[in-house]
Amino acid sequence: AAHIFLEVARCGSFRAAADKLGQSVNALRRRVGELERRMGFPLFLRRITGVQLTGEGAAVSDAALQMEEASFGLIKACDASGRDNEGEVTLAITDGLGAYWLAPRLRDFQPANPKLLLNMTCAMKSADLMRMEADVAVRLDRPQSSDLKISKLGRLHLMFFAAPAYIEAHGRPASLSDVAGHRFVVQSDDKGQWRESEKKLLPVPLPESLIAVRPNISSANFLSIIHGAGIGILPTYAHTVSPELVPLDIAPPYELDIWITYHAGAKKIARLRQTIEWVTRCFDPRSNPWFRDDFVHPRKFKPAVQKAAQ
Repeated sequence: AAHIFLEVARCGSFRAAADKLGQSVNALRRRVGELERRMGFPLFLRRITGVQLTGEGAAVSDAALQMEEASFGLIKACDASGRDNEGEVTLAITDGLGAYWLAPRLRDFQPANPKLLLNMTCAMKSADLMRMEADVAVRLDRPQSSDLKISKLGRLHLMFFAAPAYIEAHGRPASLSDVAGHRFVVQSDDKGQWRESEKKLLPVPLPESLIAVRPNISSANFLSIIHGAGIGILPTYAHTVSPELVPLDIAPPYELDIWITYHAGAKKIARLRQTIEWVTRCFDPRSNPWFRDDFVHPRKFKPAVQKAAQ
Protein backbone atom coordinates (compact mmCIF):
# COMPACT_ATOMS: atom_id res chain seq x y z
CA ALA A 1 0.00 0.00 0.00
CA ALA A 2 2.86 2.40 0.79
CA HIS A 3 4.41 1.73 -2.62
CA ILE A 4 1.11 2.47 -4.36
CA PHE A 5 0.62 5.61 -2.26
CA LEU A 6 4.05 6.89 -3.34
CA GLU A 7 3.34 6.20 -7.03
CA VAL A 8 0.04 8.10 -6.87
CA ALA A 9 1.85 11.00 -5.18
CA ARG A 10 4.63 10.97 -7.80
CA CYS A 11 2.26 10.75 -10.76
CA GLY A 12 -0.28 13.25 -9.45
CA SER A 13 -3.31 11.11 -10.32
CA PHE A 14 -4.69 7.63 -9.83
CA ARG A 15 -5.01 7.09 -13.58
CA ALA A 16 -1.39 7.98 -14.35
CA ALA A 17 -0.18 5.75 -11.51
CA ALA A 18 -2.42 2.90 -12.69
CA ASP A 19 -0.91 3.13 -16.19
CA LYS A 20 2.61 3.05 -14.77
CA LEU A 21 1.94 0.14 -12.41
CA GLY A 22 -0.20 -1.84 -14.83
CA GLN A 23 -3.14 -2.00 -12.41
CA SER A 24 -6.69 -0.73 -12.50
CA VAL A 25 -7.62 2.72 -11.20
CA ASN A 26 -10.20 1.21 -8.84
CA ALA A 27 -7.61 -1.17 -7.35
CA LEU A 28 -5.29 1.76 -6.57
CA ARG A 29 -8.10 3.83 -5.07
CA ARG A 30 -9.09 0.89 -2.89
CA ARG A 31 -5.54 0.32 -1.59
CA VAL A 32 -5.00 4.03 -0.83
CA GLY A 33 -8.41 4.15 0.85
CA GLU A 34 -7.43 1.22 3.08
CA LEU A 35 -4.19 3.00 4.01
CA GLU A 36 -6.10 6.20 4.85
CA ARG A 37 -8.49 4.26 7.09
CA ARG A 38 -5.56 2.69 8.96
CA MET A 39 -3.83 6.06 9.32
CA GLY A 40 -7.04 7.76 10.45
CA PHE A 41 -6.74 10.78 8.12
CA PRO A 42 -6.88 11.58 4.38
CA LEU A 43 -3.61 11.46 2.46
CA PHE A 44 -4.85 13.18 -0.70
CA LEU A 45 -7.22 15.92 -1.74
CA ARG A 46 -9.15 14.50 -4.72
CA ARG A 47 -9.61 17.01 -7.53
CA ILE A 48 -10.92 16.77 -11.10
CA THR A 49 -7.41 17.34 -12.44
CA GLY A 50 -5.77 14.77 -10.13
CA VAL A 51 -4.70 14.51 -6.49
CA GLN A 52 -2.76 16.71 -4.07
CA LEU A 53 -1.08 15.60 -0.84
CA THR A 54 -2.63 16.85 2.37
CA GLY A 55 -0.32 18.14 5.09
CA GLU A 56 -0.52 14.75 6.81
CA GLY A 57 -0.03 13.01 3.46
CA ALA A 58 3.16 14.99 2.83
CA ALA A 59 4.58 13.83 6.17
CA VAL A 60 3.68 10.21 5.37
CA SER A 61 5.24 10.62 1.93
CA ASP A 62 8.56 11.76 3.45
CA ALA A 63 8.61 8.76 5.78
CA ALA A 64 7.67 6.34 2.99
CA LEU A 65 10.43 7.71 0.77
CA GLN A 66 13.00 7.09 3.50
CA MET A 67 11.72 3.53 3.85
CA GLU A 68 11.92 3.02 0.08
CA GLU A 69 15.50 4.34 -0.10
CA ALA A 70 16.54 2.09 2.79
CA SER A 71 14.93 -0.89 1.08
CA PHE A 72 16.71 -0.20 -2.21
CA GLY A 73 20.01 0.24 -0.36
CA LEU A 74 19.56 -3.16 1.29
CA ILE A 75 18.84 -4.80 -2.08
CA LYS A 76 21.96 -3.26 -3.63
CA ALA A 77 24.09 -4.33 -0.64
CA CYS A 78 22.86 -7.90 -0.98
CA ASP A 79 23.58 -7.83 -4.72
CA ALA A 80 27.09 -6.53 -4.13
CA SER A 81 27.87 -9.44 -1.85
CA GLY A 82 26.68 -12.03 -4.39
CA ARG A 83 28.94 -14.64 -5.93
CA ASP A 84 30.97 -13.52 -8.91
CA ASN A 85 29.16 -13.73 -12.25
CA GLU A 86 25.96 -15.53 -11.23
CA GLY A 87 22.35 -14.59 -10.70
CA GLU A 88 19.93 -12.34 -12.58
CA VAL A 89 20.24 -9.04 -14.39
CA THR A 90 17.20 -7.07 -15.50
CA LEU A 91 17.93 -5.15 -18.69
CA ALA A 92 15.26 -2.68 -19.80
CA ILE A 93 15.38 -1.69 -23.47
CA THR A 94 13.06 -0.29 -26.13
CA ASP A 95 10.94 -2.80 -28.00
CA GLY A 96 12.68 -2.47 -31.37
CA LEU A 97 16.28 -2.44 -30.14
CA GLY A 98 15.59 -5.36 -27.81
CA ALA A 99 13.85 -7.58 -30.34
CA TYR A 100 15.83 -6.81 -33.48
CA TRP A 101 19.27 -5.78 -32.27
CA LEU A 102 20.15 -7.27 -28.88
CA ALA A 103 18.18 -10.55 -28.96
CA PRO A 104 20.04 -11.92 -32.03
CA ARG A 105 23.35 -11.19 -30.24
CA LEU A 106 22.56 -13.23 -27.13
CA ARG A 107 24.41 -16.14 -28.77
CA ASP A 108 27.64 -14.26 -28.00
CA PHE A 109 26.63 -13.31 -24.47
CA GLN A 110 25.39 -16.66 -23.16
CA PRO A 111 28.51 -18.84 -23.64
CA ALA A 112 30.59 -16.30 -21.72
CA ASN A 113 28.01 -16.04 -18.92
CA PRO A 114 26.49 -19.53 -18.50
CA LYS A 115 25.26 -18.91 -14.93
CA LEU A 116 23.69 -15.52 -15.60
CA LEU A 117 19.96 -15.09 -16.25
CA LEU A 118 19.21 -12.03 -18.36
CA ASN A 119 15.72 -10.66 -17.82
CA MET A 120 15.32 -8.54 -20.94
CA THR A 121 12.34 -6.24 -20.52
CA CYS A 122 11.33 -4.77 -23.89
CA ALA A 123 8.85 -1.92 -23.66
CA MET A 124 8.13 1.49 -25.13
CA LYS A 125 8.18 3.26 -21.75
CA SER A 126 11.43 3.76 -19.88
CA ALA A 127 12.18 1.83 -16.68
CA ASP A 128 12.82 3.75 -13.44
CA LEU A 129 16.23 2.59 -12.17
CA MET A 130 15.94 4.63 -9.00
CA ARG A 131 12.99 2.43 -8.05
CA MET A 132 14.89 -0.73 -9.03
CA GLU A 133 12.62 -1.51 -12.00
CA ALA A 134 15.81 -2.57 -13.84
CA ASP A 135 19.53 -2.94 -13.21
CA VAL A 136 20.56 -1.54 -16.60
CA ALA A 137 18.50 0.43 -19.12
CA VAL A 138 18.95 1.32 -22.78
CA ARG A 139 16.72 4.21 -23.77
CA LEU A 140 16.23 6.93 -26.38
CA ASP A 141 15.69 9.80 -23.94
CA ARG A 142 18.55 10.96 -21.74
CA PRO A 143 17.85 10.33 -18.02
CA GLN A 144 18.12 13.38 -15.78
CA SER A 145 19.03 11.78 -12.43
CA SER A 146 22.42 12.78 -11.03
CA ASP A 147 22.52 9.51 -9.06
CA LEU A 148 22.88 7.39 -12.20
CA LYS A 149 25.78 6.67 -14.52
CA ILE A 150 24.76 7.72 -18.03
CA SER A 151 26.70 7.05 -21.24
CA LYS A 152 25.89 7.53 -24.89
CA LEU A 153 25.94 4.25 -26.84
CA GLY A 154 25.38 5.63 -30.31
CA ARG A 155 22.81 7.32 -32.51
CA LEU A 156 19.78 6.10 -34.43
CA HIS A 157 19.19 7.56 -37.88
CA LEU A 158 15.59 7.25 -39.05
CA MET A 159 14.35 7.39 -42.62
CA PHE A 160 11.60 6.04 -44.85
CA PHE A 161 11.67 2.44 -46.07
CA ALA A 162 9.42 0.22 -48.15
CA ALA A 163 9.35 -3.48 -48.96
CA PRO A 164 9.99 -4.68 -52.54
CA ALA A 165 6.46 -6.13 -52.57
CA TYR A 166 5.01 -2.73 -51.77
CA ILE A 167 7.06 -0.99 -54.48
CA GLU A 168 6.07 -3.61 -57.01
CA ALA A 169 2.38 -3.08 -56.21
CA HIS A 170 2.32 0.71 -55.70
CA GLY A 171 5.48 2.14 -57.24
CA ARG A 172 8.35 4.04 -55.64
CA PRO A 173 7.84 7.70 -54.70
CA ALA A 174 10.70 9.95 -55.79
CA SER A 175 9.90 12.79 -53.37
CA LEU A 176 7.34 13.92 -50.79
CA SER A 177 5.36 15.61 -53.52
CA ASP A 178 4.98 12.18 -55.10
CA VAL A 179 3.26 10.38 -52.22
CA ALA A 180 -0.37 10.90 -53.27
CA GLY A 181 -2.00 7.52 -53.64
CA HIS A 182 0.60 5.76 -51.50
CA ARG A 183 -0.03 3.96 -48.18
CA PHE A 184 1.89 4.67 -44.98
CA VAL A 185 2.57 2.83 -41.73
CA VAL A 186 2.79 5.41 -38.91
CA GLN A 187 3.75 4.33 -35.39
CA SER A 188 2.08 5.96 -32.41
CA ASP A 189 2.92 5.79 -28.70
CA ASP A 190 1.92 7.35 -25.39
CA LYS A 191 4.81 9.82 -25.27
CA GLY A 192 4.46 10.89 -28.90
CA GLN A 193 8.14 10.19 -29.54
CA TRP A 194 7.59 8.57 -32.93
CA ARG A 195 5.03 11.20 -33.88
CA GLU A 196 7.81 13.71 -33.22
CA SER A 197 9.99 11.69 -35.61
CA GLU A 198 7.32 12.04 -38.27
CA LYS A 199 7.24 15.81 -37.69
CA LYS A 200 11.02 15.99 -38.05
CA LEU A 201 10.96 14.05 -41.31
CA LEU A 202 7.95 15.72 -42.87
CA PRO A 203 7.29 19.44 -43.42
CA VAL A 204 3.56 18.81 -42.93
CA PRO A 205 1.74 15.87 -41.26
CA LEU A 206 0.62 13.03 -43.49
CA PRO A 207 -3.06 13.22 -44.42
CA GLU A 208 -5.07 10.61 -42.53
CA SER A 209 -6.27 9.25 -45.87
CA LEU A 210 -2.72 8.00 -46.61
CA ILE A 211 -2.26 6.15 -43.29
CA ALA A 212 -3.05 2.46 -43.68
CA VAL A 213 -1.71 1.07 -40.38
CA ARG A 214 -0.98 2.69 -37.02
CA PRO A 215 0.93 0.21 -34.80
CA ASN A 216 1.79 1.19 -31.22
CA ILE A 217 5.10 -0.70 -30.82
CA SER A 218 8.30 -0.82 -32.87
CA SER A 219 8.17 -4.54 -33.65
CA ALA A 220 4.68 -4.30 -35.16
CA ASN A 221 5.74 -1.20 -37.07
CA PHE A 222 8.79 -3.01 -38.48
CA LEU A 223 6.89 -6.16 -39.48
CA SER A 224 4.09 -4.16 -41.10
CA ILE A 225 6.62 -2.37 -43.30
CA ILE A 226 8.71 -5.40 -44.31
CA HIS A 227 5.55 -7.31 -45.25
CA GLY A 228 4.39 -4.56 -47.59
CA ALA A 229 1.62 -2.84 -45.63
CA GLY A 230 3.01 0.58 -46.54
CA ILE A 231 5.91 3.02 -46.48
CA GLY A 232 7.18 3.72 -42.98
CA ILE A 233 9.87 5.23 -40.79
CA LEU A 234 12.56 2.88 -39.47
CA PRO A 235 16.04 3.23 -37.99
CA THR A 236 18.62 2.63 -40.71
CA TYR A 237 19.96 -0.47 -38.90
CA ALA A 238 16.70 -2.15 -40.01
CA HIS A 239 18.44 -2.58 -43.36
CA THR A 240 20.94 -4.94 -41.67
CA VAL A 241 18.06 -6.98 -40.24
CA SER A 242 16.16 -7.14 -43.55
CA PRO A 243 18.56 -6.22 -46.41
CA GLU A 244 15.70 -6.43 -48.90
CA LEU A 245 14.16 -3.28 -47.43
CA VAL A 246 14.42 -0.36 -49.85
CA PRO A 247 15.54 2.99 -48.36
CA LEU A 248 13.59 5.93 -49.75
CA ASP A 249 15.37 9.28 -50.01
CA ILE A 250 12.18 11.32 -49.90
CA ALA A 251 13.13 13.28 -46.74
CA PRO A 252 16.33 14.00 -44.76
CA PRO A 253 17.02 11.48 -41.96
CA TYR A 254 16.12 12.21 -38.35
CA GLU A 255 18.35 11.39 -35.36
CA LEU A 256 17.82 9.97 -31.88
CA ASP A 257 20.67 9.29 -29.43
CA ILE A 258 20.88 5.93 -27.63
CA TRP A 259 21.75 6.00 -23.92
CA ILE A 260 22.76 3.35 -21.41
CA THR A 261 22.17 4.04 -17.73
CA TYR A 262 22.84 2.17 -14.49
CA HIS A 263 23.66 2.83 -10.85
CA ALA A 264 27.08 4.34 -10.18
CA GLY A 265 28.38 1.25 -8.36
CA ALA A 266 26.95 -1.29 -10.80
CA LYS A 267 30.30 -2.20 -12.37
CA LYS A 268 31.53 -3.44 -8.99
CA ILE A 269 29.10 -6.35 -9.40
CA ALA A 270 30.45 -8.88 -11.90
CA ARG A 271 27.17 -9.83 -13.57
CA LEU A 272 26.20 -6.18 -14.07
CA ARG A 273 29.64 -5.27 -15.36
CA GLN A 274 29.54 -8.14 -17.87
CA THR A 275 26.08 -7.08 -19.07
CA ILE A 276 27.02 -3.40 -19.40
CA GLU A 277 30.20 -4.22 -21.33
CA TRP A 278 28.37 -6.61 -23.67
CA VAL A 279 25.62 -4.08 -24.42
CA THR A 280 28.22 -1.39 -25.08
CA ARG A 281 30.07 -3.66 -27.54
CA CYS A 282 26.82 -4.44 -29.35
CA PHE A 283 26.33 -0.74 -30.12
CA ASP A 284 29.97 0.09 -30.88
CA PRO A 285 29.75 2.66 -33.74
CA ARG A 286 33.19 1.68 -35.02
CA SER A 287 31.99 -1.75 -36.12
CA ASN A 288 28.32 -0.73 -36.54
CA PRO A 289 28.38 2.36 -38.79
CA TRP A 290 24.58 2.75 -38.62
CA PHE A 291 25.05 3.87 -34.98
CA ARG A 292 27.62 6.58 -35.76
CA ASP A 293 26.87 10.21 -35.09
CA ASP A 294 27.31 10.99 -38.79
CA PHE A 295 24.66 9.58 -41.11
CA VAL A 296 25.79 6.60 -43.19
CA HIS A 297 23.34 5.68 -45.96
CA PRO A 298 22.22 2.02 -45.98
CA ARG A 299 23.66 1.70 -49.49
CA LYS A 300 27.10 2.38 -47.98
CA PHE A 301 26.85 0.01 -45.00
CA LYS A 302 28.90 -2.78 -46.58
CA PRO A 303 31.94 -0.67 -47.55
CA ALA A 304 31.78 1.13 -44.18
CA VAL A 305 31.89 -2.20 -42.32
CA GLN A 306 34.73 -3.45 -44.51
CA LYS A 307 36.72 -0.27 -43.89
CA ALA A 308 36.18 -0.54 -40.12
CA ALA A 309 37.44 -4.14 -40.16
CA GLN A 310 40.72 -3.20 -41.84
